[in-house]
Amino acid sequence: MKILVLNSGSSSVKYQLFDMQQEMVLAKGLVERIGLEGAVLNHQKDGEKRSFQMDIPDHSTAIKMVLDFLVDNEHGVLGNIDEINAVGHRLVHGGSEFARSVLIDSKVLETVKKLYELAPLHNPPAVKGIEACLAILPGVPQVAVFDTAFHQTMPPYAYLYGLPYELYEKYGIRRYGFHGTSHKYVAQRGAELLGRSLKELKIITCHLGNGASIAAVNGGRSVDTSMGFTPLEGLTMGTRCGIIDPAIVTFLMEKEGLDVDDLNELMNKKSGVLGISGVSSDFRDLEQKAREGHQRSQLALDVFAYDVKKYIGAYVAALGGLDLLVFTAGLGENSPEMREAVCSGLEYLGIIIDRDKNQARGKETEISTGNSKVKVFVIPTNEELMIAKDTQEIAADVI
Repeated sequence: MKILVLNSGSSSVKYQLFDMQQEMVLAKGLVERIGLEGAVLNHQKDGEKRSFQMDIPDHSTAIKMVLDFLVDNEHGVLGNIDEINAVGHRLVHGGSEFARSVLIDSKVLETVKKLYELAPLHNPPAVKGIEACLAILPGVPQVAVFDTAFHQTMPPYAYLYGLPYELYEKYGIRRYGFHGTSHKYVAQRGAELLGRSLKELKIITCHLGNGASIAAVNGGRSVDTSMGFTPLEGLTMGTRCGIIDPAIVTFLMEKEGLDVDDLNELMNKKSGVLGISGVSSDFRDLEQKAREGHQRSQLALDVFAYDVKKYIGAYVAALGGLDLLVFTAGLGENSPEMREAVCSGLEYLGIIIDRDKNQARGKETEISTGNSKVKVFVIPTNEELMIAKDTQEIAADVI
């Protein structure tokens, strides 16, 4: 089965074409600046990358171009577009309505559109991509894979806030969690690497990057996660403040004369390790500056590592133990220094990492010592493959 995976942003479309028999990527690419001057399609096959500037006024045109490239005599990998058996679409928010990936029909689309206010920047362009595919590939199964779906197994006491219950009923204010596709993939892959059943494992997955979240996974089910009603909650991140005292919001509005838009800008784009360091939201920059003696860069790294460590301790308590700790995403996969900072002091929980093994970057590696009661792994995330797997499973029932 050949699966096309699409991730549609406001002015971009990422794509990967999988041959699911070998779980192999046949081609992938990115369409950028849709609807803007200088639009470009970046296409890659067999390790060769090519870029093509062209007029791309909308998502429908972008997806049509992607399909044309996939069957092109020079750049393509398909003899005919009919070889695409199904399309998997990444959607950020499925609310409480979607606890798993689903086959897209008119009812699903209608429900997703009702969730626009929960993800106004992400869901609308995803729907544009879906509608374009439905028009261009009629009859081909389309599957929606939600970042929030994996976390819908959280119990009410984990996802409810201490607000009047009526607000949850009226507006759906609750913890939803994000990065679910990544957490699901690395939890499953971690169980495979251990050679144990996912259902018998207690796992903490750390998706650490510019956007970062942690999940507690018990028997393959998410039981808690650090992001909440929006991706702003949880860890101090690249530019997001993470958890703060809510009274700070009204305090700053009064003292700094800020309105709602100003506060959103401050908390989402000017805070986090960028705000603390005053240097950068890129952890690579901060690590370099810290090595040069820049104190606020080191402070930002210390705050982040401390946040991650606190969540790990909390989730060990929530799980009632721990079998496996996983680091993934850009920082989690590529920063031995951050992983060491996070794990230092957790030896009493049975988490002991090997300094030499921990030098690994960007590859599947066990970094725990032989006598560590908790296994610690670095596992590069593969959200696209997880989307393709979900799509294959659901599409198989209708093909």
